[in-house]
Amino acid sequence: MKTIRISSQDELPQVAEAIVGLLEERPVVALRGEMGAGKTTLVREIAAQLGAADTVTSPTFAIVNQYEGAAGRRIHHFDFYRIDDPREAFDLGYEEYFYSGDVCLAEWPEKVEQLLPPNAVEVRIRVDSPTARTFEIE
Repeated sequence: MKTIRISSQDELPQVAEAIVGLLEERPVVALRGEMGAGKTTLVREIAAQLGAADTVTSPTFAIVNQYEGAAGRRIHHFDFYRIDDPREAFDLGYEEYFYSGDVCLAEWPEKVEQLLPPNAVEVRIRVDSPTARTFEIE
């Protein structure tokens, strides 16, 4: 496990870089943290490092947004907050995303815990202060 502590959002690129380095072999990332912890902000930085020029926003109502990174690499950004039953993810066709080899960044993964690939990257975000965060990546 790697632990990174940041005191401001300006340091977020180093967290994203640590995650991007794992994506080749483990393209599904489970982002865990309380509301307002910075999950979407981290997705924005990861997408930028992957070459996406798209505007990254939370897909709370759409459940999934897609962005295009460098060389046409697809990035899928999930927000499972509004999922009440994991079976709803089946209707979404989650398997086509999670097992495609594309980058999948999932907020609120605990809502679909049993559907996550066993090798998903786990990222836990702890709010230490209004500007400081601790990231545990495994």
